[in-house]
Amino acid sequence: MTGRSRAPPQPQKPRTILTSLITSKTRLKLLLKFFSRPDAVGHLRGLAEEFGDSTNSVRVELNKLEEAGLLVARAEGQKVVYEVNKSNPFYSDLVGMVSKFLGFDVLVAQILQQVGNLEEAYVVGDYARGVDSGTISLVLVGDLNEERVHELCARVSIKINRTVAVTIAPNAAAVSPPFLQII
Repeated sequence: MTGRSRAPPQPQKPRTILTSLITSKTRLKLLLKFFSRPDAVGHLRGLAEEFGDSTNSVRVELNKLEEAGLLVARAEGQKVVYEVNKSNPFYSDLVGMVSKFLGFDVLVAQILQQVGNLEEAYVVGDYARGVDSGTISLVLVGDLNEERVHELCARVSIKINRTVAVTIAPNAAAVSPPFLQII
C-alpha cells in the first residue's frame, strides 16, 4: 500500500457510459439509428452512405448485431434489409439507454411538465432518421407557452450538450409530413 487513497468514482453521464461500453463508432451509430426509432429499417449500402462509413465496417457490425439477436434481416428484392428485433429481451432496455444517451428523457420530461397543453410531439430531422448530428429538432403541437418552451429547450440543450430546435404548431392540421417519429 502506498498510502494513496483513490477518490470515489464520479457518476458518468449516459453519453460517456454508452460510448465507453460501445467502442465501435459504427456499432454505436447503428444502435442509435435502430433503437431511437424502432420502426427504422436499413440496408447495407444505404447505411454505409448515411454514416459515411465503408460497407465492410457496416457489414461487420450488422452481422454482430444480428448474431446477438438485436437486429433481424429479411430479403427485400435484391437487398437485405435490417430492422430492430422487438422480441429481444433487451429491446426495452436498449431503447431506454439510447433515449438517455440522446437526452430525450430529460427533454420530454421537462417540456411535458411545464409548457401547457401539449397534444403531440414529433422528432424530425437527423434524429428522426437515427443520425446523431448534435441537433434535436422537435415539432410540438398544442396550446403552449412559447416563451417557456424556448427557455426550457435552452436549459435542456446545456444539460444534454446538444442543440434543441423547436417548432410549435397550434394544432395537428398545421403540421405537415414528413414527421417520422412520435414521442
